[in-house]
Parts: sequence; structure tokens; C-alpha cells
Amino acid sequence: MNKLQNFFFSKETRFAKWDFLVFMFLTLAALWQRQTTVFYLIYFFWWTELITISIDKLFYRKNPNAKLFEIGKHSFFTSVLLLAIYFIFIVLIFGYFAVANQSAELLVNFQVLRFENWFFNANLLFVIIERIFQHKSHQKMHVGFGGFTMNMIVIHLSIIFGAIVLFFVVKAFPNTFTLDNSWSILLIALPFLLLKLVANYLSNRLVKLG
Repeated sequence: MNKLQNFFFSKETRFAKWDFLVFMFLTLAALWQRQTTVFYLIYFFWWTELITISIDKLFYRKNPNAKLFEIGKHSFFTSVLLLAIYFIFIVLIFGYFAVANQSAELLVNFQVLRFENWFFNANLLFVIIERIFQHKSHQKMHVGFGGFTMNMIVIHLSIIFGAIVLFFVVKAFPNTFTLDNSWSILLIALPFLLLKLVANYLSNRLVKLG
């Protein structure tokens, strides 16, 4: 509990803290407006990694406090290739096939893909501004590429969570887990919120450890 309190109230964790709080607020707001789906959440994590590695590639050499954190010799191209493969998988499986018979969910997914979901767009805009500001203000941070960055691990786990939710939970109770039932969608969103919280906490710990 003390570690969690430090995460939320320490000045050293302000970027990780606000990143999570903005994500949580916009996700819950979208949920309240029936604009959140499993695809929305996984696709947001996908975009977070693409934005992060793109901005890091442009700015990290100009940030004296940015440390390249490598697990093996992975390049920016490797990250983009992995994300391209994941994009096809995420869009086809979670964006379409898993909800092909659920018109409301399918419509929300298409709106997210076309950037017509303003909660999703606002969250992406925050990620862009925050990452650029961190580099421009020479914040201490870790930069990494490849399949095992913290954001990529979040994508891996969110796909597993998403598959369990859609193919085992939602399929078993199709009349309960719908966009019209806000409490059921909140229950689905909670593992993704927890995953984001843990990832931000661990990322901040890694930066503090140097």
C-alpha cells in the first residue's frame, strides 16, 4: 500500500501518475457514453507503443537524460514490423471477427478505427504531448525498441486478457456483457486499467533504478 501511495503522491512519479489518471478518466467517460470496447482498449495500447517509439526515435539523442534500454539488439524497424503484424491481428480478430454479430460494438470499433471516437483521440493526443514534453524538458526516462518494451508487454498481455474476455466470458453471457450494461463493461475494463497501472508503476521504478 505504501508503494502505491508513493506512486500517486510522489513528485517523481508525476508523469506516470498523470498518464494513468488521464487514461482511466477518459476510458471511464467513454464507458459511460457506451464508447468503450475491448478493441478500443487493446488498440489504444497499440497506438501508445507506436507513438512512443516514433517520438523516442526522433528525440532521444537530444535528451541527455534518456537512457537506451536494450534487451538484445533490436531496432526501430523491428518494433514497427512487430506492430504492423499486431495491427492486422488486432483489427481483424478484436475489431471485427470477435464482435461480428454485435452491431453496437462493431460500430464503436469502426469509429475508433476512423478516429471518430473523441475519447480515444483525446487520449492519444495526451500521449503525444506528454512524450514530446518529457524529451523537450530533458526528463529522466528509458527508451527501448523491440518486442519486450514495457508497452509491448502490455500489448501482449492485453491480447491475452482480451481473448479470454471475448471468447470465454462474453460468449458465455452474451445478454449480460453488452454496451447497454455499463456495469458489465466496467467489469471488462478493470483488468486493462489494472494492467496500465502496474505497467506505469514498473516503468517508473525502472527509471528510478537507472
